[in-house]
Amino acid sequence: MTPFRLLVVLVFVFSSIAAAQARTVWVDDKIYLPVRSGAGSQFRIIENAVPSGTAMELLESDQDGYSKVRTAKGTEGWVSSQYLSSTPIAATQLKKARQDLETAQSEVRQMQDLLANVTGERDSLQNSESSLADRSSELMAELKRIKDIAANSINLERRNGELLEENQKIRNELEVLTAENERMAAGKESDFMLLGAGLVLGGVLLALLIPMLKPTRKNDNWA
Repeated sequence: MTPFRLLVVLVFVFSSIAAAQARTVWVDDKIYLPVRSGAGSQFRIIENAVPSGTAMELLESDQDGYSKVRTAKGTEGWVSSQYLSSTPIAATQLKKARQDLETAQSEVRQMQDLLANVTGERDSLQNSESSLADRSSELMAELKRIKDIAANSINLERRNGELLEENQKIRNELEVLTAENERMAAGKESDFMLLGAGLVLGGVLLALLIPMLKPTRKNDNWA
């Protein structure tokens, strides 16, 4: 392996170790914190006035009371360890708590709106269900009425057939009676004609017999 490749590998290894050890720290409750080029106040300031509550990446710590950090701007330098905190400062925590509270309140409002919508939909569905139940009752009653009408129609049709049969029987009987009446009327007319003829014949006979029964004058003179 060439020296150059060995150097690259070592740099990569040390960078990996440093990255594995790095963690986030915050500037403690101090107004401003200078970042220096070395672990001591005698080193020059390379980034000035880092405000409290600023998050930085901790690279090394506890070297003569100083810690090596990387700022949000990417500057790597040293700051006094006593002004660093492993947790956000109270102001940051309060701000985050307020943000969390606002988020929670917003979620609560959304849930309330959702609950109101769901409640409205539930009430609407209940009303629809009640309407459907009423409509179902109406349809059942209508179906029963139609069945009754159909049953009555069947009964009426059957009764109508019976009446038609009875009517036909009556017609047949009427035709028989009519024929019998005509026959009897014809018989009576024939009897009347025979009686009339007999009367006429009797009258003729009487007309012939009466003169014969009267005495003649000759006979009178003999008497």
